[in-house]
Amino acid sequence: MEEASLSIEMNMEQMGNLKQRSEMHWARKIWHMIGVSTIATGYYFFSHHVAEILLAVLWIIFVPTDLIRLRSPVINDILTHAFRPIMRQYEAKGLAGTTSLVTGVLLVSLVFPREIVLMTLLFLAFADPLASIVGIRWGKDKIFGHKSVQGSMAAFSVCAVITWSVCFYKGILLDRIIVVGLLGGLIGATAEAIPIGKLDDNFTIPVLSACGLWVLFYLFGGL
Repeated sequence: MEEASLSIEMNMEQMGNLKQRSEMHWARKIWHMIGVSTIATGYYFFSHHVAEILLAVLWIIFVPTDLIRLRSPVINDILTHAFRPIMRQYEAKGLAGTTSLVTGVLLVSLVFPREIVLMTLLFLAFADPLASIVGIRWGKDKIFGHKSVQGSMAAFSVCAVITWSVCFYKGILLDRIIVVGLLGGLIGATAEAIPIGKLDDNFTIPVLSACGLWVLFYLFGGL
């Protein structure tokens, strides 16, 4: 009984040290940007088939481990302690954001064209954390839960620049690149801002962005 009580106390102490969504969490944001941009880089340099295999390997590594962690208090305590600098409080007793991220990215890679997947990864890597930074620092006008107008404007700007950059580099839709970039920014900002039930935004952002970008490029003849 004493050992069980001690384990519970240690777990509660660890949870108390973890950051919440509303707090500035620099280590996590840097980890997120580096991790997702690394996936985007690998996706760009490898063939589509090889990239899908590598993403599937990531899924096999992270998702079962995360599910096992939630069923084993001992493993959960060990991993929570090890990844405490980049974990959030809700992840101590729920699925980690990485599980949602690799699931969403793998799903997108299996369904959508290469250019769409690459843009989606860049949206997720940079627009999401930068929108969060701006929202926490200057987000006075709330729209959806903890989302703010200021954070959405930051997401819009980042996604528009990414859309312009990819179109220019790939040489597609250059005759209407301004309009396509603005619409791409709107798609990314909307995907970042709108909550869908209790789904993690690491899953909803790539899925919604990919769907919106596919429609955009299909209508404008970019596919």
